[in-house]
Amino acid sequence: MRHRVAHRKLGRVTEHRIAMLRNQATALLRHEHLTTTVPRAKELRPFVERLITVAKRGLAGGETNGHVLTARRLVMQDLQDREVVTKLFDTIAPRFAARPGGYTRLLRIGYRKGDSAEIAQVELVGSEFDPKAKAEADAAEAQKPKPKGVGGRLRAAAERLRGGGKKDEEAAGGGGKKATKPAKGAARRTTTPRKAGGS
Repeated sequence: MRHRVAHRKLGRVTEHRIAMLRNQATALLRHEHLTTTVPRAKELRPFVERLITVAKRGLAGGETNGHVLTARRLVMQDLQDREVVTKLFDTIAPRFAARPGGYTRLLRIGYRKGDSAEIAQVELVGSEFDPKAKAEADAAEAQKPKPKGVGGRLRAAAERLRGGGKKDEEAAGGGGKKATKPAKGAARRTTTPRKAGGS
């Protein structure tokens, strides 16, 4: 019987399980969302919420009594990344100052293809992850005119050097005047340097 046995073992020995939770907590606090299996997500939530609570209590205690320093040391036992700890104390903990717990949200997304494990997304409340945002940004970039090929870029550079093009004229202040084009029949003369002393 498993009476009063609190946590899932997740198929790992204790050291591996703790290391995995620390790594996932670091990733969750850095990116503010994380995709993993449902049992791991359920174990991760109280782990991360405890860290946020410790940071909140440290900030509420104030700097004068050393509460912030003590809280940082307690959090640093689990989070080895100083940038993530700084983010936790500077932005995340103050965001949840008025919230009495429940800092994370678990959303079930479906089943993994390989082993059909149920997948969930854990995210911090207030920083909802929008998976469509990247697709929308990509679509906006696709609507922009694509850069020309090498030949097109060379022609555009040559036009800029010659002083041609409407954009360059308008930028130079000659927006009212049009450039004169040579007549159709007039051929352009090109000269090529010749070597002295022919052979």
